[in-house]
Amino acid sequence: MRPLDHTRLAPGIHPMTTAVRFSGVSRHFGPVKAVDEVDLAIEPGEFFAMLGPSGSGKTTCLRLIGGFEQPTAGTIEVFGQHVEGVPPYRRAVNTVFQDYALFPHMSVIDNVAYGLMIRGIRKVERRALAAEMLDLVRLSGYGDRRPAQLSGGQRQRVALARALVNEPKVLLLDEPLGALDLKLRGEMQTELKALQARLGITFVFVTHDQTEALAMADRVAVFNAGKVVQVGPPEEIYERPRTRFVADFVGGANVLEPPIAARLGLPAGLYALRAEKLTVTAAAAAPGGVHAVVTDVDYQGATRRYRLALDGASLAAVAPASAPAFEAGDPVALSVAPGAAARLEG
Repeated sequence: MRPLDHTRLAPGIHPMTTAVRFSGVSRHFGPVKAVDEVDLAIEPGEFFAMLGPSGSGKTTCLRLIGGFEQPTAGTIEVFGQHVEGVPPYRRAVNTVFQDYALFPHMSVIDNVAYGLMIRGIRKVERRALAAEMLDLVRLSGYGDRRPAQLSGGQRQRVALARALVNEPKVLLLDEPLGALDLKLRGEMQTELKALQARLGITFVFVTHDQTEALAMADRVAVFNAGKVVQVGPPEEIYERPRTRFVADFVGGANVLEPPIAARLGLPAGLYALRAEKLTVTAAAAAPGGVHAVVTDVDYQGATRRYRLALDGASLAAVAPASAPAFEAGDPVALSVAPGAAARLEG
Protein backbone atom coordinates (compact mmCIF):
# COMPACT_ATOMS: atom_id res chain seq x y z
CA MET A 1 0.00 0.00 0.00
CA ARG A 2 1.51 3.31 -1.05
CA PRO A 3 1.53 6.15 1.51
CA LEU A 4 -0.89 9.01 0.94
CA ASP A 5 0.69 11.95 -0.88
CA HIS A 6 -0.33 14.93 1.23
CA THR A 7 1.87 17.39 -0.68
CA ARG A 8 -0.31 17.21 -3.81
CA LEU A 9 -3.22 19.09 -2.23
CA ALA A 10 -1.47 22.31 -1.23
CA PRO A 11 1.93 22.82 -2.85
CA GLY A 12 4.34 25.06 -1.02
CA ILE A 13 2.97 24.46 2.48
CA HIS A 14 5.76 24.28 5.02
CA PRO A 15 5.65 20.97 6.93
CA MET A 16 5.82 22.78 10.28
CA THR A 17 2.72 24.91 9.58
CA THR A 18 -0.07 24.44 12.11
CA ALA A 19 -2.68 22.06 10.70
CA VAL A 20 -5.71 23.99 11.95
CA ARG A 21 -5.77 27.35 13.70
CA PHE A 22 -8.74 29.20 15.16
CA SER A 23 -8.11 32.85 16.03
CA GLY A 24 -10.95 34.54 17.91
CA VAL A 25 -13.55 32.40 16.15
CA SER A 26 -17.22 32.85 16.97
CA ARG A 27 -20.34 31.41 15.40
CA HIS A 28 -23.65 32.92 16.45
CA PHE A 29 -27.14 31.71 15.57
CA GLY A 30 -29.21 34.75 16.43
CA PRO A 31 -28.69 35.36 20.14
CA VAL A 32 -27.12 31.92 20.67
CA LYS A 33 -23.32 31.91 20.84
CA ALA A 34 -22.64 28.35 19.66
CA VAL A 35 -18.90 29.14 19.45
CA ASP A 36 -17.62 32.06 21.47
CA GLU A 37 -14.19 33.56 20.70
CA VAL A 38 -12.31 30.27 20.42
CA ASP A 39 -8.53 30.23 19.99
CA LEU A 40 -7.14 26.82 19.09
CA ALA A 41 -4.09 25.33 17.35
CA ILE A 42 -3.99 21.72 16.09
CA GLU A 43 -0.62 20.38 15.00
CA PRO A 44 0.14 18.31 11.87
CA GLY A 45 -0.19 14.59 12.50
CA GLU A 46 -2.12 14.99 15.75
CA PHE A 47 -5.05 12.87 16.79
CA PHE A 48 -7.00 15.73 18.35
CA ALA A 49 -10.25 15.28 20.26
CA MET A 50 -12.93 17.90 20.83
CA LEU A 51 -14.79 16.79 23.95
CA GLY A 52 -17.86 18.26 25.59
CA PRO A 53 -21.55 17.85 26.35
CA SER A 54 -24.30 18.46 23.82
CA GLY A 55 -24.50 22.13 22.88
CA SER A 56 -20.96 22.92 24.01
CA GLY A 57 -19.77 24.04 20.55
CA LYS A 58 -17.52 21.13 19.58
CA THR A 59 -19.56 19.97 16.56
CA THR A 60 -20.00 23.54 15.34
CA CYS A 61 -16.20 23.92 15.45
CA LEU A 62 -15.84 20.76 13.38
CA ARG A 63 -18.35 22.10 10.85
CA LEU A 64 -16.44 25.38 10.71
CA ILE A 65 -13.26 23.50 9.80
CA GLY A 66 -15.13 21.47 7.18
CA GLY A 67 -16.77 24.53 5.62
CA PHE A 68 -20.35 23.55 6.48
CA GLU A 69 -20.60 26.64 8.69
CA GLN A 70 -18.96 30.04 8.35
CA PRO A 71 -17.62 32.06 11.29
CA THR A 72 -19.49 35.11 12.53
CA ALA A 73 -16.11 36.51 13.61
CA GLY A 74 -12.46 35.46 13.63
CA THR A 75 -10.28 33.52 11.21
CA ILE A 76 -9.68 29.85 10.45
CA GLU A 77 -6.53 28.51 8.81
CA VAL A 78 -5.88 25.03 7.44
CA PHE A 79 -2.15 24.50 6.94
CA GLY A 80 -1.57 28.24 6.78
CA GLN A 81 -4.34 28.96 4.30
CA HIS A 82 -7.35 31.07 5.33
CA VAL A 83 -10.53 29.16 4.59
CA GLU A 84 -13.29 31.58 5.58
CA GLY A 85 -15.77 31.55 2.71
CA VAL A 86 -14.05 28.60 0.98
CA PRO A 87 -16.59 25.84 0.17
CA PRO A 88 -16.06 22.36 1.62
CA TYR A 89 -15.00 20.77 -1.67
CA ARG A 90 -12.13 23.25 -2.04
CA ARG A 91 -10.65 22.61 1.40
CA ALA A 92 -7.92 20.07 2.13
CA VAL A 93 -10.22 18.32 4.59
CA ASN A 94 -12.79 15.54 4.50
CA THR A 95 -15.47 14.48 6.97
CA VAL A 96 -16.73 11.17 8.33
CA PHE A 97 -20.25 11.83 9.60
CA GLN A 98 -21.94 10.16 12.55
CA ASP A 99 -24.49 8.42 10.30
CA TYR A 100 -21.76 7.65 7.68
CA ALA A 101 -23.95 9.14 4.87
CA LEU A 102 -23.30 6.25 2.46
CA PHE A 103 -25.31 6.02 -0.76
CA PRO A 104 -27.56 2.94 -0.29
CA HIS A 105 -28.08 2.38 -4.04
CA MET A 106 -24.32 2.27 -4.79
CA SER A 107 -21.88 -0.56 -4.26
CA VAL A 108 -19.21 -0.19 -1.60
CA ILE A 109 -16.47 0.48 -4.13
CA ASP A 110 -18.58 3.12 -5.90
CA ASN A 111 -19.29 4.78 -2.56
CA VAL A 112 -15.57 4.97 -1.88
CA ALA A 113 -14.81 6.23 -5.39
CA TYR A 114 -17.58 8.84 -5.43
CA GLY A 115 -15.37 11.81 -4.54
CA LEU A 116 -12.87 10.81 -7.21
CA MET A 117 -15.68 10.65 -9.77
CA ILE A 118 -16.75 14.19 -8.84
CA ARG A 119 -13.16 15.29 -9.39
CA GLY A 120 -13.19 13.78 -12.89
CA ILE A 121 -10.80 10.89 -12.23
CA ARG A 122 -11.08 8.17 -14.89
CA LYS A 123 -13.13 5.12 -13.87
CA VAL A 124 -10.25 2.63 -14.04
CA GLU A 125 -8.01 4.82 -11.91
CA ARG A 126 -10.65 5.73 -9.34
CA ARG A 127 -11.72 2.11 -8.86
CA ALA A 128 -8.08 1.11 -8.39
CA LEU A 129 -7.62 3.85 -5.77
CA ALA A 130 -10.88 2.86 -4.08
CA ALA A 131 -9.73 -0.76 -3.95
CA GLU A 132 -6.50 0.36 -2.26
CA MET A 133 -8.52 2.21 0.37
CA LEU A 134 -10.73 -0.80 1.00
CA ASP A 135 -7.58 -2.85 1.50
CA LEU A 136 -6.28 -0.22 3.94
CA VAL A 137 -9.42 -0.49 6.09
CA ARG A 138 -9.47 -4.29 5.83
CA LEU A 139 -12.47 -4.59 3.50
CA SER A 140 -10.86 -6.24 0.49
CA GLY A 141 -13.47 -8.35 -1.29
CA TYR A 142 -16.42 -6.25 -0.09
CA GLY A 143 -16.44 -3.83 -3.03
CA ASP A 144 -19.49 -5.29 -4.80
CA ARG A 145 -21.73 -5.29 -1.73
CA ARG A 146 -24.28 -2.62 -0.85
CA PRO A 147 -24.08 -0.73 2.49
CA ALA A 148 -27.18 -2.56 3.78
CA GLN A 149 -25.25 -5.84 3.53
CA LEU A 150 -22.55 -4.63 5.96
CA SER A 151 -22.32 -4.48 9.73
CA GLY A 152 -22.10 -1.16 11.54
CA GLY A 153 -18.35 -1.44 11.92
CA GLN A 154 -17.93 -2.29 8.23
CA ARG A 155 -20.04 0.71 7.18
CA GLN A 156 -17.87 2.89 9.38
CA ARG A 157 -14.77 1.62 7.58
CA VAL A 158 -16.36 2.32 4.19
CA ALA A 159 -17.02 5.90 5.31
CA LEU A 160 -13.39 6.19 6.39
CA ALA A 161 -12.15 4.81 3.07
CA ARG A 162 -14.39 7.24 1.15
CA ALA A 163 -12.96 10.17 3.13
CA LEU A 164 -9.33 9.03 2.86
CA VAL A 165 -9.34 8.27 -0.86
CA ASN A 166 -9.39 12.02 -1.56
CA GLU A 167 -6.11 12.37 0.37
CA PRO A 168 -7.22 15.03 2.85
CA LYS A 169 -4.64 16.82 4.94
CA VAL A 170 -7.14 16.88 7.82
CA LEU A 171 -9.74 14.19 8.49
CA LEU A 172 -12.77 15.29 10.51
CA LEU A 173 -14.69 12.66 12.46
CA ASP A 174 -18.10 13.60 13.86
CA GLU A 175 -18.79 11.01 16.59
CA PRO A 176 -18.29 8.18 14.08
CA LEU A 177 -18.40 5.47 16.77
CA GLY A 178 -21.62 6.63 18.40
CA ALA A 179 -23.85 4.07 16.64
CA LEU A 180 -21.67 1.06 17.51
CA ASP A 181 -22.14 -1.33 20.42
CA LEU A 182 -19.67 -1.23 23.32
CA LYS A 183 -17.44 -4.11 22.18
CA LEU A 184 -17.26 -2.95 18.56
CA ARG A 185 -16.66 0.64 19.67
CA GLY A 186 -13.60 -0.49 21.62
CA GLU A 187 -12.28 -2.41 18.62
CA MET A 188 -12.80 0.55 16.30
CA GLN A 189 -11.04 2.90 18.73
CA THR A 190 -7.95 0.74 18.42
CA GLU A 191 -8.28 0.53 14.63
CA LEU A 192 -8.76 4.26 14.17
CA LYS A 193 -5.75 5.08 16.31
CA ALA A 194 -3.58 2.57 14.44
CA LEU A 195 -4.80 3.86 11.07
CA GLN A 196 -4.04 7.46 12.00
CA ALA A 197 -0.55 6.52 13.18
CA ARG A 198 0.06 4.64 9.93
CA LEU A 199 -1.10 7.47 7.68
CA GLY A 200 0.36 10.30 9.74
CA ILE A 201 -2.38 12.77 8.85
CA THR A 202 -4.26 15.03 11.23
CA PHE A 203 -7.43 13.56 12.73
CA VAL A 204 -9.89 15.88 14.47
CA PHE A 205 -12.39 13.83 16.43
CA VAL A 206 -15.60 15.09 18.07
CA THR A 207 -17.05 13.08 20.94
CA HIS A 208 -19.04 13.46 24.15
CA ASP A 209 -17.51 10.22 25.49
CA GLN A 210 -14.72 11.03 27.95
CA THR A 211 -13.24 7.52 27.91
CA GLU A 212 -13.09 7.57 24.11
CA ALA A 213 -11.29 10.93 24.03
CA LEU A 214 -8.76 9.91 26.69
CA ALA A 215 -8.06 6.57 25.01
CA MET A 216 -7.56 7.86 21.46
CA ALA A 217 -6.33 11.43 21.44
CA ASP A 218 -2.86 12.93 21.58
CA ARG A 219 -4.48 16.08 22.95
CA VAL A 220 -7.99 16.93 24.09
CA ALA A 221 -9.87 20.23 23.99
CA VAL A 222 -12.70 20.35 26.52
CA PHE A 223 -15.62 22.55 25.45
CA ASN A 224 -18.33 24.17 27.55
CA ALA A 225 -20.89 26.82 26.59
CA GLY A 226 -19.16 27.61 23.29
CA LYS A 227 -15.71 28.04 24.79
CA VAL A 228 -12.58 25.90 25.09
CA VAL A 229 -12.01 25.59 28.83
CA GLN A 230 -8.88 23.41 28.79
CA VAL A 231 -6.54 21.86 26.20
CA GLY A 232 -3.87 19.30 26.92
CA PRO A 233 -2.73 15.67 26.74
CA PRO A 234 -5.27 13.16 28.11
CA GLU A 235 -3.28 12.54 31.29
CA GLU A 236 -3.13 16.26 32.05
CA ILE A 237 -6.85 16.71 31.46
CA TYR A 238 -7.64 13.78 33.74
CA GLU A 239 -5.05 14.27 36.45
CA ARG A 240 -4.86 18.08 36.56
CA PRO A 241 -8.21 19.60 35.61
CA ARG A 242 -8.21 23.37 35.98
CA THR A 243 -11.88 24.01 36.62
CA ARG A 244 -14.82 22.48 38.41
CA PHE A 245 -16.47 21.75 35.06
CA VAL A 246 -13.50 19.80 33.66
CA ALA A 247 -13.05 17.88 36.92
CA ASP A 248 -16.70 16.85 36.95
CA PHE A 249 -17.20 16.22 33.21
CA VAL A 250 -14.01 14.24 32.59
CA GLY A 251 -14.18 11.19 34.79
CA GLY A 252 -16.49 12.58 37.45
CA ALA A 253 -13.94 13.63 40.07
CA ASN A 254 -14.85 14.55 43.62
CA VAL A 255 -14.89 18.34 43.86
CA LEU A 256 -13.77 19.14 47.38
CA GLU A 257 -15.12 22.39 48.77
CA PRO A 258 -12.66 24.17 51.10
CA PRO A 259 -14.15 22.81 54.38
CA ILE A 260 -14.02 19.19 53.14
CA ALA A 261 -10.54 19.71 51.67
CA ALA A 262 -9.38 20.99 55.07
CA ARG A 263 -10.88 17.94 56.81
CA LEU A 264 -8.79 15.74 54.50
CA GLY A 265 -5.61 17.64 55.36
CA LEU A 266 -5.32 19.78 52.23
CA PRO A 267 -4.31 23.46 52.21
CA ALA A 268 -7.15 25.95 51.92
CA GLY A 269 -8.78 25.88 48.49
CA LEU A 270 -11.01 24.05 46.04
CA TYR A 271 -9.73 20.67 44.81
CA ALA A 272 -10.49 17.82 42.41
CA LEU A 273 -9.85 14.33 43.73
CA ARG A 274 -10.31 11.25 41.57
CA ALA A 275 -12.32 8.48 43.20
CA GLU A 276 -9.48 5.97 42.87
CA LYS A 277 -7.19 8.32 44.83
CA LEU A 278 -9.41 8.50 47.89
CA THR A 279 -8.22 5.70 50.17
CA VAL A 280 -10.84 3.90 52.28
CA THR A 281 -9.91 1.76 55.28
CA ALA A 282 -11.78 0.31 58.24
CA ALA A 283 -12.54 2.98 60.84
CA ALA A 284 -11.18 0.77 63.63
CA ALA A 285 -7.79 0.66 61.88
CA ALA A 286 -7.50 4.47 61.97
CA PRO A 287 -9.13 5.70 65.20
CA GLY A 288 -7.67 9.18 64.74
CA GLY A 289 -8.47 9.42 61.04
CA VAL A 290 -11.13 11.23 59.05
CA HIS A 291 -14.24 9.14 59.53
CA ALA A 292 -17.08 8.79 57.03
CA VAL A 293 -19.99 6.40 56.48
CA VAL A 294 -20.57 4.19 53.44
CA THR A 295 -23.96 5.03 51.91
CA ASP A 296 -23.87 2.89 48.76
CA VAL A 297 -21.74 0.20 47.10
CA ASP A 298 -21.54 -0.73 43.40
CA TYR A 299 -19.71 -3.92 42.48
CA GLN A 300 -18.05 -3.35 39.07
CA GLY A 301 -16.08 -6.55 38.54
CA ALA A 302 -12.46 -5.53 39.06
CA THR A 303 -13.43 -2.71 41.42
CA ARG A 304 -16.02 -1.57 43.95
CA ARG A 305 -17.31 1.98 43.86
CA TYR A 306 -18.32 3.44 47.20
CA ARG A 307 -20.51 6.45 47.93
CA LEU A 308 -19.48 8.04 51.24
CA ALA A 309 -20.99 10.66 53.55
CA LEU A 310 -18.56 13.09 55.18
CA ASP A 311 -19.80 16.16 57.07
CA GLY A 312 -22.81 16.54 54.80
CA ALA A 313 -20.83 16.01 51.58
CA SER A 314 -21.13 12.98 49.31
CA LEU A 315 -17.84 11.56 48.01
CA ALA A 316 -16.98 8.68 45.67
CA ALA A 317 -14.15 6.20 46.15
CA VAL A 318 -13.02 3.27 44.02
CA ALA A 319 -11.10 0.32 45.46
CA PRO A 320 -9.90 -2.97 43.94
CA ALA A 321 -12.40 -5.77 44.37
CA SER A 322 -9.59 -7.77 46.00
CA ALA A 323 -9.38 -5.21 48.86
CA PRO A 324 -11.44 -5.68 52.04
CA ALA A 325 -15.06 -4.92 51.19
CA PHE A 326 -17.43 -2.58 53.01
CA GLU A 327 -21.20 -2.44 53.08
CA ALA A 328 -23.69 0.40 53.29
CA GLY A 329 -23.75 1.74 56.83
CA ASP A 330 -20.15 0.79 57.65
CA PRO A 331 -17.95 3.44 59.30
CA VAL A 332 -14.69 3.96 57.40
CA ALA A 333 -11.62 6.16 57.51
CA LEU A 334 -10.55 8.30 54.56
CA SER A 335 -7.11 9.51 53.56
CA VAL A 336 -5.52 11.34 50.64
CA ALA A 337 -1.89 10.85 49.59
CA PRO A 338 0.24 13.99 49.09
CA GLY A 339 -0.15 15.36 45.58
CA ALA A 340 -3.21 13.24 44.80
CA ALA A 341 -5.62 16.18 44.65
CA ALA A 342 -5.51 18.86 41.96
CA ARG A 343 -6.21 22.45 42.97
CA LEU A 344 -8.93 24.08 40.88
CA GLU A 345 -9.13 27.64 39.62
CA GLY A 346 -12.85 27.76 40.21
